[in-house]
Amino acid sequence: MTPSNGQMRLPGSVAEVEASPPGAEVGAFFDLDGTLVAGFTGVVMTQDRLRRGQMSVGEFIGMVQAGLNHQLGRSEFEDLIGKGARMLRGNSLADIDELAERLFVQKIVGRIYPEMREIVRAHMARGHTVVLSSSALTVQVDPVARFLGIENVLSNKFETDEDGLITGEVQRPIIWGPGKARAVQEFAAANAVDLAKSYFYADGDEDVALMYLVGNPRPTNPAGKMATVAAKRGWPVLRFSSRSGSNPVSQLRTVAGVASMVPIAAGALGIGLVTRNKRTGVNFFTSMYGRTLLNTIGINLNVLGRENLTVQRPAVFIFNHRNQADPLIAGRLVSDNFTSVGKKELESDPIVGTMGKIMDAAFIDRDDPAKAVEGLKKVEELARKGLSILIAPEGTRLDTTEVGPFKKGPFRMAMSVGIPIVPIVIRNAEVIAARDSSTFNPGTVDVVVYPPIPVDDWTHDNLPERIAEVRRLYLDTLADWPHDELPVPDLYRRAVKRAPAKKAAKKAPAKKAAAKTPPVKRTGSKGRP
Repeated sequence: MTPSNGQMRLPGSVAEVEASPPGAEVGAFFDLDGTLVAGFTGVVMTQDRLRRGQMSVGEFIGMVQAGLNHQLGRSEFEDLIGKGARMLRGNSLADIDELAERLFVQKIVGRIYPEMREIVRAHMARGHTVVLSSSALTVQVDPVARFLGIENVLSNKFETDEDGLITGEVQRPIIWGPGKARAVQEFAAANAVDLAKSYFYADGDEDVALMYLVGNPRPTNPAGKMATVAAKRGWPVLRFSSRSGSNPVSQLRTVAGVASMVPIAAGALGIGLVTRNKRTGVNFFTSMYGRTLLNTIGINLNVLGRENLTVQRPAVFIFNHRNQADPLIAGRLVSDNFTSVGKKELESDPIVGTMGKIMDAAFIDRDDPAKAVEGLKKVEELARKGLSILIAPEGTRLDTTEVGPFKKGPFRMAMSVGIPIVPIVIRNAEVIAARDSSTFNPGTVDVVVYPPIPVDDWTHDNLPERIAEVRRLYLDTLADWPHDELPVPDLYRRAVKRAPAKKAAKKAPAKKAAAKTPPVKRTGSKGRP
């Protein structure tokens, strides 16, 4: 069965959740390690303590051994979590919470599976009761829950004394295996959640029993017993590799893709010398390198509205910015005859910085307004000579689910040169890489390219309103992604309505000035909406 937009309602997909019954009686329970987050958050904390000299090498080895013993069935989970709690004896909860938040920002946030984040958001949108149910301690769980907006948390907690200091013990009963199943059942009973209608996402063998309790079991990245039972019972299995940045294969493919820059640049130089035309060489480089880099890494683009990339040139191509893959994806689509604008910090980036220098891009120092204006004027001159401009109007990489405020720079450039705006909306580049990751993973990224937006009637007074309209286009597209055909947003309908009045207003003055001013030849209006 497929919804009207053509997206398959596969079990475990966002579309399935969007088509599910709404209401708080439907629960959505999520495990932490291996399910919402790649790897183990406890290991991150242990490594940080070792690096800071807060535990000896012997203690570290002891923790590793305890983890192995538990994995091999030689010790109970209570022994493992107790050992971790005893290491923090005497610390205040406030200090531990501060540590947890720091490690989350530095190490954990980039490990959250974007696919799972979308599923969490889909359950919330249906009004389901979303719960983070984990055997980890609150110090590991709470920052993730806050980030995802999950208000209900079932996890293990430290015991504290009257001074708020950790005693080295964990509150009973321990939430793990049967204890976790009981905690979920008690929560469901207390909150009128119908487990027969609910979902459970987890990877560990200890959660198999809980899978039997819900109507929609969803093993996520399972191994061992969980994978075996899932196969036997026919449970839909979710597997993600989007946070495998430490995977040697991903690292090698990224290095190989980046390394292709050298021979392609050499070829571009040769072409430029033979043709005595620098732009011919640059176009060879931008088109060939973008294609080679993405193909080598294994990045596929699912593009709707591809024809709008060439319907009117030059243009200001704008794209929403999430990570280091976004400008590479947008550059691959625009392909040739373009330059770009980026922040000063990117000038030292081995990929973006090198490409920018080859393309005569402007790297803007946002702390120096005078130099920033000078850089933008350089790009405007190139646009007047026929080059398109590629730029992120948000100005910097943002959180994976938000569209930040749009800066005026890209739109002012379009007005100054008299060329249209072409919106490129990228939905899920975060499956390729985390926000600050320099290692890319294989995957498919969805892109929508809208028709050119004319700026002929844009003025200094209505500029904020026009920018807000374009940003709304991004918000609406990301909220309701088109799958089969490109919609005609209200922004374009309003532009068409404004066009006749604009033309009539200019008609009379044009006759008076005809004797003094030669007619201006307009080109590229073929695709104007």
